[in-house]
This record gives sequence, C-alpha cells and structure tokens, in this order.
Amino acid sequence: MLSSTDTVLPELQQLEQLIAQAPDQLHVEVLAQVPHMAQQLPLYLLSLGNPEPTLPAIVLVGGVHGLERIGTQVVLAYLQTLLSRLSWDLCLQHTLQQCRIHFIPLVNPAGMANGWRANGNSVDLMRNAPVECTEGAAWLVGGQRISRAIPWHRGRSDKMETESSAVTDFIQRELFKRPFSLVLDCHSGFGTTDRLWFPYAKSRREPIAHLAEMYRLRQLLAQTYPHQNYIFEPQAQHYLCHGDLWDYLYDLALAHNTTMLPLTLEMGSWNWVRKNPFQLLSSLGMFHPVKPHRVKRVLRSHLILINFLINSTMSYHNWLPKANREQLNAAARQLWY
Repeated sequence: MLSSTDTVLPELQQLEQLIAQAPDQLHVEVLAQVPHMAQQLPLYLLSLGNPEPTLPAIVLVGGVHGLERIGTQVVLAYLQTLLSRLSWDLCLQHTLQQCRIHFIPLVNPAGMANGWRANGNSVDLMRNAPVECTEGAAWLVGGQRISRAIPWHRGRSDKMETESSAVTDFIQRELFKRPFSLVLDCHSGFGTTDRLWFPYAKSRREPIAHLAEMYRLRQLLAQTYPHQNYIFEPQAQHYLCHGDLWDYLYDLALAHNTTMLPLTLEMGSWNWVRKNPFQLLSSLGMFHPVKPHRVKRVLRSHLILINFLINSTMSYHNWLPKANREQLNAAARQLWY
C-alpha cells in the first residue's frame, strides 16, 4: 500500500512512483509503518532475483540517517537503472537467476521528513543496537543516553526502535539462511574521500572473523578497477561507537554459521563543502551535494562499485579465500591493525 499523498518527502514519492511503474518481477514488502505526525510512513523492502535460499544475496541500504539523503538517492538511482534494464538486458537476467538483490532505500522516513539525523523518536539508528563498545567509544559521537536532545542518542537499552528492529528481523530472516551475502549501507558526511568501512565499530583491537575475506574483496576491487579511489578499511580506524547495527548483525550471522559481509559506503561530503562553502548554511549541507550537477555526479559515480559488489556476490565461490586464509589474514593485520 502506498503512503499518503500528503507526504512531502521527495525520496519517498520517487520510490513509490518506481513501485507503481515497476514490472511484476519486483517484489514489494512493507517491513514496518513508522509514525510521523498524523501519518504512517512505510519502510519499504524491494527485491529482485531468485528467492532460492541456497543462492547468495546482496542488500543495498540507504537513509538510515535522515540528513544523509544522498544515500537513499544512490540506492534509488541504482534500482531505477535495474528496472529499466529488466526487459532487454540478458546479462542482468542471468545475474538475477543466480542471486537475490534486495533494496531498503529509506530506513528512516520520519527522520528524513523532519530533516533530522535521528528517527522520529530522536534516536540515532546506528547507535541503537544492543552491542557495547569494548574499548571506550568516542564521547557523545559514539552513542549516549544522556538526553534525546543531544545527537547520537542510543534509545532504550531494552528495546530497539521500530526501524532498527525491522531491518534486523529482515536480515535474519532473509540472509542467515543463505551461504553468502553482502550488504552495502550508503551514508555520507565524513572526509574528502569515499570510504568502504567494515566492522567492527566496537573495537579496534579485535578484528572480525572474516578479515581475510574483507582483504580479498579489497584486493579484487583494486585489481578489477585500478583507477577507483575508495579507501577500504575497518571503521574502527576512525572512531569507536556503541550500538552499531552492522556490528550486531555481523555477530548474529557468525552464530548462525553463515558468511555475511557488511560494508558501509561513507561518501566524502567534505569535498562538496570545500567546493561550495555556502552549503554549511543549510542543515543538509554537510551531508548532501546540494548542487544538481554534483548530485548527478555522485549518483553515477557509485554504479561501478554496486555492479562489482553484485558480481562478487553472485561469484563468491570463485574468490572466497580457502587455502590461503592465513596469508591473507597476516597481510590484513599488517595493513589495518
């Protein structure tokens, strides 16, 4: 069911237009209804490809932070591209026979409608999971329960927010039964270079169990696209935080004996500010390109990355490290730890 037409949220309107015009191959599900003023805003999941649980899957996520609209727009732009290719592209049709592609373009519709980083309850959804930093999180930025009036509030300790809980339930239901999966969660607001971060955010001393796999994926990206300039690294190299959603889900996936590799695309928004300092006069300016030509440039600049990750998901048998895991682990530790 589509949301109220009274909603003044362009990203949600664009998403619902895509749904209304989409072919039958697009599966649509509402994971939750999120209260906003007198409305209920839908948290949409859209899926393409083979639902067979023995096949791999990838999830493209955006809009966890309401101010970071460009993340939602990147996911929507890629979805629009795939939908327009469905009827004629044999390569895409083959890909969709071999894997499942999920889209959660707008995790935090109330926050985006409000122009907030947090959700409608003033909770930061990336500080909301029940996981604690083991080495001392960054003060305030790393998550706090002092006041909801201060950014980065973690929410209640005994209950996750509706949006976080909906994403968590979906990931467990859909990915934990599969042999392999990737997640790309699109954010903005850090540095001058686009970064690919992987867990942990809770510890810089404890590497993830799939460190060799992350290092191998980094190798593949550099070898396949030598002219790209993503910095591929653990998030903990920059700051530690409580309640990271992907730390939590990664650890849950480990317990279910499946390989799920979560990545966060952190788009380097300081470049946009450097080119247009007047952006800082807007609440969105630190997190969004603002200028139309820069928005278009960002939307097309990550197409290659997403294609690469989809192909990596579909072909995981051909690159996951086996006999050389110890060697890759050692190289990763030397590089990152």
